[in-house]
Amino acid sequence: MNEDVMIRVRMGMEQAHYAGGLVDGAHMLKLFGDVATELLIRNDGDEGLFRAYDDVEFLAPVQAGDYIEVVGEITDQGNTSRQMAFEARRVIELDEEADADSAANVLDEPVVVCRATGTCVVPSDKQRR
Repeated sequence: MNEDVMIRVRMGMEQAHYAGGLVDGAHMLKLFGDVATELLIRNDGDEGLFRAYDDVEFLAPVQAGDYIEVVGEITDQGNTSRQMAFEARRVIELDEEADADSAANVLDEPVVVCRATGTCVVPSDKQRR
């Protein structure tokens, strides 16, 4: 995947939705939406609208304390539609086996936690590029 846009965020307890500090998968979709907005602004000069997800795969759990890197790219472009692909990866995780409550590890290899493809639309009268 050619990475056109990337964001990195820490999952805090405010994102934890389930017992044990588990973050709900919908939060990954919110992050994909943020990346899509930036892609559309860079491509068209307008935020556009997210029309639909074509495919979503939740591949690994996300915990409060994890650092998630989200990448996205425009894979195809029509007159008003923009096909996009996204991937969310865990790059840092808490070390639950360490003596310190705040111990964390940078992962040697990121763990892909979610992938998705979708379609966004920028009406032709809103396109500035």
